[in-house]
Amino acid sequence: MGLVEDKGDVGSLLDFFFKDVLGVSSSTTIPSHLEDKDTFSRLIRGLLKLTHIHPGHISYFLSVKPPVSNAYGGLHGGVVASVAEMVAVACARTVVGKEKELFLGELSNSYLSAAPQNAEVKVDASVVRSGRNLTVVAVEFRMKESEKLVYTSRATFYNMPVASL
Repeated sequence: MGLVEDKGDVGSLLDFFFKDVLGVSSSTTIPSHLEDKDTFSRLIRGLLKLTHIHPGHISYFLSVKPPVSNAYGGLHGGVVASVAEMVAVACARTVVGKEKELFLGELSNSYLSAAPQNAEVKVDASVVRSGRNLTVVAVEFRMKESEKLVYTSRATFYNMPVASL
């Protein structure tokens, strides 16, 4: 006898996963305030505080709070990637006009060390290259206290003219 008696029954598998593994019912409803399409963006933006902005460069402080920590007490990797993308877009926008849309073509992240819970991380983004069709942004995450490099990211954006119909 396996974990799920009828392996073909997806409902049983989901019930097992949610009830026995996560400790919640698979029929648990999501609170209405979390169903908004921008909930995640607001959560991430709430962690950031703008400290510096100039053409081609932008800096933020990032607060590592418990809701965005992983099981080991460090900043969750998905949050690192989300912050990197958000900050890279903001940095690219300092040199690419509103007449062009930015499409993320590539995002590369390196996880060098962990930023512990309740720490402050300095996030610096700089435009590496910006041309007619392409913008590349480098993002560095450093511990505020020690300046230790903990994460690096590189984002490549395609600059596309906004369609006019």
